[in-house]
This record gives sequence, structure tokens and C-alpha cells, in this order.
Amino acid sequence: MENGAGDFSYEALTPFEDFSEVLEDRVYRALPDGWLLGLSDVVDSRKAIAEGRYKAVNMAGAAVISAVMNALGENRYPFVFGGDGAAVALPGEKRALLEEALTATACWVRDDLGLELRVALVSVGEIRAAGRELKVARFAESDAVDYAMFSGGGLAWAEKQMKQGAFRLPVPEAPLRPDLSGLSCRWEPSPSRQGVMLSLIVQPSDQSDPGAFSREVAALLALIDEGERGGHPVAEAGPEFNLLPGGFAYELRAQGGGLGKGLAILGECFLGWLLFKTGWRLGNFDPGLYRRYVLLNSDYRKFDDGLKVTLDCSRATANALAERLERGRAAGLLRYGLFEQDAALMTCIVPSVSSNRHFHFMDGIAGGYAAAADRLK
Repeated sequence: MENGAGDFSYEALTPFEDFSEVLEDRVYRALPDGWLLGLSDVVDSRKAIAEGRYKAVNMAGAAVISAVMNALGENRYPFVFGGDGAAVALPGEKRALLEEALTATACWVRDDLGLELRVALVSVGEIRAAGRELKVARFAESDAVDYAMFSGGGLAWAEKQMKQGAFRLPVPEAPLRPDLSGLSCRWEPSPSRQGVMLSLIVQPSDQSDPGAFSREVAALLALIDEGERGGHPVAEAGPEFNLLPGGFAYELRAQGGGLGKGLAILGECFLGWLLFKTGWRLGNFDPGLYRRYVLLNSDYRKFDDGLKVTLDCSRATANALAERLERGRAAGLLRYGLFEQDAALMTCIVPSVSSNRHFHFMDGIAGGYAAAADRLK
């Protein structure tokens, strides 16, 4: 157990490339007591999604990650996107930076998106004192980016505490604005090619044995892997890039608004559309290579004290997963939430188009993880 700050470094962790290894304790390392966990969550996200504001909800969820990433520069720390919220872990000396990023993002979400974002900050020591653990691993299907996986029950506990009012940070009335450079939503939704775009959440039950839960998740992953391309929600050729993306208005708000900024974004969209349509290269930008990394850098599967997947699958696979999940629930091994829709949505953080280090957060288009969470059994 890593109780002191010691020499812990997230970047020093060896990444794993086979997602099935996410169930193996050897790939995880406990975060030190002195580290902090920043959390965010859109209040009444299901209501906003029902009103057709799914893009706004996902932008709010990714905004905390963008704000922290920009404040840190090139430093890499663990984070996870949850559809209508996010979590970021940083060492204790970054408290002021993390608190400012959380509260400024909450102000921006309130003032520019018309949503309420609750934010919270808790130390790993407090999580451990409550009898939970917070371990982290690095999953890297791509050689350019990696995504943090969390285990130990600490993240789930902290999220529950936040929703009950604990560890909440006060959000100033002043109109603060975080640096959200690179936060965008330019790709068109990815329609299901196999019949069902499934949002799936699987969590251990209160009485579940960790080994038994891992075996159930392993069986689910095996079912998923039987499908075409392991259920990747984006077509092998990559997502579509339209001349005027549906997320333009939200990206403009993220970048501060104004005519000049709007024209600049439109100019970039036109140039991107032209290059992706023609395949022409421009300087260091190769549209074919960029599309390939969009697929590799998509976080359509993750583990944060439970499995979360945005999955394109057949009706037969969806039914087989539901049957397996129901057996696991009836046996007291797990809780699960399933939600079906016809497409997936991508929200992105692109520090530079000339680099392969760009992040693509996946969620279902009509409710996604938020709807699946409502259906947890």
C-alpha cells in the first residue's frame, strides 16, 4: 500500500495493451495518501439529455479534463470520463490548480451551457480511512495516449459521497472561465452498423466476491470480443467530418465566443473537411493517419471500479449480454445497467492536429452512461 507520497509516478507505470488485463491486480498500483481526487457530475443530466442536450452534457463532462490538462501542460496524470462527469487524480501539491480548474469549469458550465456541475475534492487518505482503496493502472491501445483504469472501490465511494453532499467545493457566483483550448465536438455521431449501440455499466454487488466478479466481467468481455472488431463503436474507416459539425456552438462557447473565434473555428472546420474528403496532406497533418489514431485513441471501454463500455453489437449479442448479466445479478455477483440507442457520440480534446496525442471520449447519443446508470439493477 502506498501511504506516503514517496516516489509514485503515474507516467512510470508500465501500460498494458490487452484490455482483458484490466481485471488483473498486478497492473494496478495504489495512489499515495497525499494524492487528491477531483470529481465532477452534471446534476439532472438525464433531464438535459431528454431535452436533446446530450452534446452539452458530454462537453460538461469532458471540460474538467480539458481544464486540468491545459493547466498542467505536458504533465500526464490519471483521469476518467464518465459521460456526464469526470474524475482526475493529482498529487497534493497540485491542490490549488485542481480546485481552480474544478470550480472554474463549474462556473463555465453554469454560465455558458446552462447546466449545474457539482464538483468535489477528496484526498486518497480520506478514501483509505473510509475503508476503500484507490488503485490506478494505464491502458494503452495506442502508442500516443493512455487511459487510466481505477480499482479498489475508492472512486465509486467518492462519487457516491459527492452526490450526497460530501467533499463538495463551493462554486463562486463570479463568471470564472477555465482554459478549454482543444475541447471540441467536430466529428459526426457514429451510427450503429450492427443494429444496437449499447451503453453498458457493470458494478460489483455489495456482497460480491472480487474474484467471482472478475470472472463474470471476463465472461462478458469474451462475449463482446466475439463481435465485429470487438464492438468498436466507430466505423473502421473512421467517423464522418462534416463541413459544419453539430457541436460547433458548444466548441465556440468553450473557446470564449465572439465573431473572430467563430470564424476561426469555421475556417478550421472547412479546411479539415477538405483534407478528410480529399486525403491531401498539409504540412505535418496526414488525414489518413489522424483517422487511424482517432480509432486507437477512443475510450469506448474503461474500468473505474466497474466495467463501462460503449458497444456496437448485434441484437443477438445484446440479448446474450443481457441474459448473462441477469444471471450474475440473480446470483448476487453484480449490478448492471443497459441502455440501447442507435449511435455513439464523440467529444474530443485535441491539443494539436499535428500530433497523434488527441483524446476521444465515447458515449451513447441518447442517454449513454447516464441512462445506463439510472437502470443499474
